[in-house]
Amino acid sequence: MRGLLDGVRVVGERPRLLFVHAHPDDETLTTGVALAHHAARGDDVHVLTCTLGEEGEVIPGHLAHLEGAPGDPLAAHRRDELARAVAALGATLHLLGAAGPDGEPAFRDSGMAGTPAATHPRAFAGVALATAAAAVGDVLERVRPDVVVTYDAGGGYGHPDHVRTHAATRAAVAARPAAARPVLYGTHTPLTWATEDRRWLAAHVPADAGWVVPGPDSPYQSGVVPDEVVTHAVVDAEAVPAQERALRVHETQVVVGDGWYALSNHVVFRLSGREGYARLDPVTGRPIPEGAP
Repeated sequence: MRGLLDGVRVVGERPRLLFVHAHPDDETLTTGVALAHHAARGDDVHVLTCTLGEEGEVIPGHLAHLEGAPGDPLAAHRRDELARAVAALGATLHLLGAAGPDGEPAFRDSGMAGTPAATHPRAFAGVALATAAAAVGDVLERVRPDVVVTYDAGGGYGHPDHVRTHAATRAAVAARPAAARPVLYGTHTPLTWATEDRRWLAAHVPADAGWVVPGPDSPYQSGVVPDEVVTHAVVDAEAVPAQERALRVHETQVVVGDGWYALSNHVVFRLSGREGYARLDPVTGRPIPEGAP
């Protein structure tokens, strides 16, 4: 598998990459290896976050008062977590629709489908796609990335904000003039890797501590695909310490173990030091096969 910059025409003095995510912590959970890897190379790395994750489930008891509280105090807390995590990874942070780095994002966490948060007037999944795409397009115009990375069409695991992030990013890239259009990637995990990771977790995560290790017959998320779909990868064990530091900053959402992490539902995932990607057609969103022009 090739790297994210293989065959990419770089316009400036150094490669510029933009990673587009829905909520704080997604950048580290999903693309933390690539972010740390490219920052360590000296590339110009940017993160665009679309909401402040107001609907997140808080893990530590001393911060439980933030969850669902009037005035969305969790938003300010997660914004701080996000800024520190992105800094730990060596990237520059942007908030979607915000007027400058200190501005407020235009959109709010939609929560899962069918929850009251989905009806909020600023819920990201509920705004018109054209509005969301235009906001992403504004960032593309400012940053001028050579490469843009976001989720697969299913949003990784189906969260409405992730699906909207994919659609808005894809539409924004497609709207760029052909000569200024960045290469678009979606996050995808080869089935072989996912299977290996489950075996590793079963062997290394304490079985009596309440953590949930998915069994071999448990369904995979939408981002897990046949190996041949994944045409690009970042494999860098040396990036994992930076990813771990960033994950520990996201204490409201993540618990970090020895080579693994868990979310509020206690489901564990491996810190494998590898991430898979597929180049996407910005018009259709479909992965482009290996060897295609």
